[in-house]
Amino acid sequence: MAVYFDHRIQAPENSDLPSHLTWHSTLPILAVASSSPASGGSVDLYLQQGEFVESCHVERAHPAAVLRWHPLKPVLAVGWGNGEVMLLTHPSGDQTVLPSVHTVCVSLLEWSGSGSRLVTGDQNGALAVWKLDARGRLLGNHLVKHEYNKPLTCCIFKPASPGDDVAMLARASVSGDESALDMFNWKGAPLKMGPQEGLGFYVSTSDGKVHAVDERCKTSLLFGVETSIKKLFYLEKRDALAVITDALMLSQYTLGPEGGAHEFMKVKLSSKAGQDVDIIWTDGGLLITATGEPTVRIWDLERDDNYILSLDETLGFEKGEMINCVSYCASKEILAAGTSHGHVAMWKMSSGYRAETKTLWKLQTPTEIAGNVTQLQWGSSQNLLAANNSRTVLILSEHVMSAHFSQQVAAVQLTPTQLSIAHFTTAVTLPLQCDMHIRGVCVSKDSVTVWNGKLVSVYELSATGLHITGSFPCDSQVVAVHDENLYTVEPSRVQIRTPQGTVKQLLTFSKAEGNPVLLNVCQSFLVIGTDTAHIRVYSLSRRDAKAHCGAKNLADHVTNLGALRSVRCNANGSQVSFLITQVNGRPDHKVYFYDIEMDTVTHFDFFTGRPSSGVSPPDESNKQKFPENEFSGRFPVSHQWDETEPRLFVCETIPIGSEKSAHAYSDLEDVSVVTLFCTQEHGLLLQDCFSKPAGLQALLALDVPYYYFSCKPGEGPPGTAEASPPPHQGEPARGAPAAAPQMVSRRPLRDFVGLEKCEKVTRDAMLNFSFYLTVGDMDEAFKSIKLIKSKAVWENMARMCVKTRRLDVARVCLGNMGNARAAKAVKEAEAEPEPEAQVAMLAIQLGMLEDAEKLYRSCGRYDLLNAFYQASSDWQQALETAETHDRIHLRTTYYNYAKYLESMGHRNLALVYYEKSDTHRVEVPRMLQEDTPSLEIYVNKAKDKNIYKWWAQYLESQSDMERALQFYERAQDYLSLVRVHCYMGNVQEASQVANNTGDRAASYHLARHYEGHDDIKQAVHFYTRAQAYNNAIRLCKENGLDDQLMNLALLSNPEDMMEAACYYEEKGKHMDRAVALYHKAGYVSKALELAFATEQFAALQLIAEELNENSDPALLTRCSDFFVQHSQYEKAVELLAAAKKYPQAVELCFTHNLTITEDLAERLTATDSKDLSQEARSEVLEKIADCCMSQGNYHLATKVYTQAGNKHRAMKALLKSGDTDKIAFFANVSRQRELFIMAANYFQSLDWRNNPKNLKRIIEFYTKGKAPDLLGGFYEACAQVEIDDYQNYEKALDALTEAFKCLSKAKDASGGQQEVKLAELQQKIVLIQKFVHIRRLYPQDPDEAVRLCEALLEEPELDPAVRIGDAFGFLIEHHVQQGQLQMAYQRLEELQKLLPSQSIRYYISPASLDALQKELGFPSHSSDHRHVLRDDDEVEEDLTV
Repeated sequence: MAVYFDHRIQAPENSDLPSHLTWHSTLPILAVASSSPASGGSVDLYLQQGEFVESCHVERAHPAAVLRWHPLKPVLAVGWGNGEVMLLTHPSGDQTVLPSVHTVCVSLLEWSGSGSRLVTGDQNGALAVWKLDARGRLLGNHLVKHEYNKPLTCCIFKPASPGDDVAMLARASVSGDESALDMFNWKGAPLKMGPQEGLGFYVSTSDGKVHAVDERCKTSLLFGVETSIKKLFYLEKRDALAVITDALMLSQYTLGPEGGAHEFMKVKLSSKAGQDVDIIWTDGGLLITATGEPTVRIWDLERDDNYILSLDETLGFEKGEMINCVSYCASKEILAAGTSHGHVAMWKMSSGYRAETKTLWKLQTPTEIAGNVTQLQWGSSQNLLAANNSRTVLILSEHVMSAHFSQQVAAVQLTPTQLSIAHFTTAVTLPLQCDMHIRGVCVSKDSVTVWNGKLVSVYELSATGLHITGSFPCDSQVVAVHDENLYTVEPSRVQIRTPQGTVKQLLTFSKAEGNPVLLNVCQSFLVIGTDTAHIRVYSLSRRDAKAHCGAKNLADHVTNLGALRSVRCNANGSQVSFLITQVNGRPDHKVYFYDIEMDTVTHFDFFTGRPSSGVSPPDESNKQKFPENEFSGRFPVSHQWDETEPRLFVCETIPIGSEKSAHAYSDLEDVSVVTLFCTQEHGLLLQDCFSKPAGLQALLALDVPYYYFSCKPGEGPPGTAEASPPPHQGEPARGAPAAAPQMVSRRPLRDFVGLEKCEKVTRDAMLNFSFYLTVGDMDEAFKSIKLIKSKAVWENMARMCVKTRRLDVARVCLGNMGNARAAKAVKEAEAEPEPEAQVAMLAIQLGMLEDAEKLYRSCGRYDLLNAFYQASSDWQQALETAETHDRIHLRTTYYNYAKYLESMGHRNLALVYYEKSDTHRVEVPRMLQEDTPSLEIYVNKAKDKNIYKWWAQYLESQSDMERALQFYERAQDYLSLVRVHCYMGNVQEASQVANNTGDRAASYHLARHYEGHDDIKQAVHFYTRAQAYNNAIRLCKENGLDDQLMNLALLSNPEDMMEAACYYEEKGKHMDRAVALYHKAGYVSKALELAFATEQFAALQLIAEELNENSDPALLTRCSDFFVQHSQYEKAVELLAAAKKYPQAVELCFTHNLTITEDLAERLTATDSKDLSQEARSEVLEKIADCCMSQGNYHLATKVYTQAGNKHRAMKALLKSGDTDKIAFFANVSRQRELFIMAANYFQSLDWRNNPKNLKRIIEFYTKGKAPDLLGGFYEACAQVEIDDYQNYEKALDALTEAFKCLSKAKDASGGQQEVKLAELQQKIVLIQKFVHIRRLYPQDPDEAVRLCEALLEEPELDPAVRIGDAFGFLIEHHVQQGQLQMAYQRLEELQKLLPSQSIRYYISPASLDALQKELGFPSHSSDHRHVLRDDDEVEEDLTV
């Protein structure tokens, strides 16, 4: 809790009334402008406590109109009423008057973001832009001047676009980001180091125009509004301008990239007519106005919301008090408002920022200053607020309220000059009013010491009141008290004084040790902390202070130590705890402990919620004593040792992120109090952790069995905490009020709830028990309490077990308490798998309901938590838990809550929850059964069929049949409708209902009714509609309704069909119906027998179509015979196949030439050896294949032959198909020699000369078939083809060579004929080789070639190896080419004699023949001519025929 000290500015004598004030943005310097009609105006500068800066006093004959500080430097721009603009520098007082530009009153001054530009404007519309250097000094004349011809009202600079974050770019570059690395490249564009200064700005005029001025000082009209502009704001998040006019019309404009503006929002702000309006804008998007009303209006532009904040008379505000001005501190999130009655109201924004409108703002106790507050402004320091009360200016300096506790005496500051003293031993509360602003207080059992940094006053505390015993000047900022001694600090030393200020002893510090800045006394030990992080501990048990340990430099043990924040020592001087600020100025999240004897430093880290390594509890189970999130993610703000118990330590922590509120943490809601045991043997042990209760503020001290907290007046904590003693009714000190408010409250430790007034022996025993229980040493724990007989003590220890989760210890405690019910409940809870759930049951039995709730939540047992809330009658929590976490029990929870509401008489609400639980159909009628009118109203409203039915039954029971019928109809209960109609005799209406609805139950009931009244036709009809076919069939049989019987039987089940078929058979009529019903019922054999017996061929045909292999074989055979007799062979074959009579089926196919399909062949093929032997199966398959062959289905024949294992015949079938690819595939798959040879022979019969693929297959298959003799014969045939058709002796020679190779490999099975054949083949090869040699030799030596050819003709058996015609042709061609035509002709004549029946044109080229005819003139009909004519004659004869 904070108070504000008011410092009136030390204005010069005869100074005028203040008119303007403004703080520097970064320095604690306040500028105040004063004016009067007689003397003109002046400007003065003041420091943070109101000290006047004489060197900076400025006077002019005209009043100062505008004040603006340079954003960085201590330079003030002042605009005067005569148009003069000057720069005033602090502290030198240098004055720089800008060149004369303005001739009338200056209306605006505005600095750019870094102060390099200054904009000035006046009432005539003249605007000038000035340039200044980095020190705030003017550089030459104005850069530009614009004339707008209308008074200028507002100016705002456009913020700079953010620059590049160099640190982030560096990290990205190291991690491999090439784009970030390129930005550091010197070849690229220059890197922007941080945000650049924005030089463009916007300026508004009184006629509602807004002009944009860019970085080059070029102006352009942006937009205009209806009236003069009062305020101009820039919305950086939206890149928009907000404009407020004199008529309080708020408009927002988006700014386009090309300079245009577009209005997207316009709204009228509320205000009181004729009043000045103070308007401020926050970075969070809040527009705050004070319009001379008792309220502050706030518009949240980001959330499109608005609300008001009002003054509260209960906090000290007066009725009719108006708010004149407002100021907002963003860093503290405090809104200050000045009122007409001299109050400064402050609203603090809670930590749940922007969650729920005005509920976030909490009004504080007002600070009172005289006069009418017309202007407020927060200073650069968060703790400074300047206020203008129309007569002077006051600087309000925030100060955290001082408080101290020692030896059962507590002092808490109420106001800057008043304290509340609480003496807990005598139960007296006294006020203390001082003449100075109190900056610190220290109490002992019989004295109160206060100081303000310049004066120290000591008051004696007695039962009758407070009396001053000494006062002396002293500049010490901290004071400590022990007995009659005061300890004050000065540079490099600590003074020990008497209450009157006499120095008794000096404790000096070296330069290296630094200056003492922190003092703390606990029992008889004093610890001193210096500004260089050294500490000393002194023993005060004797007359003079004696060093308990030498100076210790904590920086040697703690890394990153910047400065000490606070130091505390324990009761026996063995441990010193301290908090530090890190080098970067942020508070550390650890609390450190220095063990004097061991000279070691340990710590507890509240960020992780764990102590330093090596000091954790030996029992690992202790890690689960508290949920870790209760004390992790936090940092400590205060710490205390118990005044008598040296092991017990306590500190307060707040969440990380609340550092800005650390100095005023008492106002925070999320403050945790953590208690630890600290010993040399066991280190740091967590003893307890709880959230500070609402209504309590700062922790003052720990003195077993209580924590002591300061609290606000009248806001003591509920329940467990005790307020300070009632105020003493004696005379107050120094004019204090008659009664002081209660400002201190105490709360018992967890282990001492109910034992607050126990004797010291019990208290020590409980403390030891708690310590050993925390350590885990159960033997010592029980030893410490073995002599205690009090049930209250045992109950308290059981409560302790809830916190430590030691159920084993709890059982002992419950046994000593004699609480059998609790012991049984805990025993039963052991069935739960979660330890927390077991401990929660213990907490419930001990009345620790909050702990039970936390435990159930921590283990996630929301079902048990829901049951707990229900048992506690906390139904809202139970419903919320069921709706969010325990939805499986949601309806049960609704039901239980409805039962509870019903028991409490809240029937209407109970009805709602019965409906939510979906039990309203039963429970609501039960609940309202005594209130028939209400029940009827509910039934009509519910529109629920079940409820309608229940109500109809109720009305029927009351004999109200007409209304019962109405509600049965609404419920769509057609059975009940028919039943009631039948009861009332309305049979026709009942029939109509049954027919229209088709309801089976209604139809059945009506059918029974008709049957009872012997209306058989209607009974059968409604039995049929009810699908009660057996009853309908029964009536048909009994009454001879044979026509209907057939249809009903077909609709019914097989049993009814069988029964009806028997009926028809016995009756001897309608045998076709009997056959059909037997067949439909599944009795096929019976149906067939009856069909054969009665010659029902149509039925037999129908039945046979459904027969399959699962049918009786004899039956199938009989049917097949029937179909054979009627020439339906296909159906007969199918039945024989189904009967597995495969040979007969195949024979039937063969005999009648039935086409065998692949599917039929598959069915005729037995797959089971039980049906046919392998031999019989093969025989059947071959018969099938033979049939397929006869039908030309060669592929299927091949398949079936293959299944029969006869691949030879399969290949023959395939050869007939002519499918070369399948032939080749089958041969390769079969891999049999005969099949390879057959395939090769087949391919040899094809056109292998023009199809290389076939040629390749012939060679391949002869080779695979191991038939070299056949392959050789094929090569020999190839050679002959080459000779006869192409005269290609070279290829023929190659083929014969291959043939010779093949025949050489073949085995001789012909008795020597192979050798003869080889010799003949060899002779052919030799002759062909000679002829090929002759042809090749001819181009080089024609004569030799001719000679050899003539010699070749002499060879015996030349033909057919070398045809005689080819040899003679060679010679004739040679002679013709040589011109020896006579010789050529002779050879021709010889050839004709040797081959008289062959055409010579085959051997001799036409050119050579033409040459012979032309030169020798022999007739063309000679020899060859006769042959040609013979051919012609044959052609003619063919044509004649």
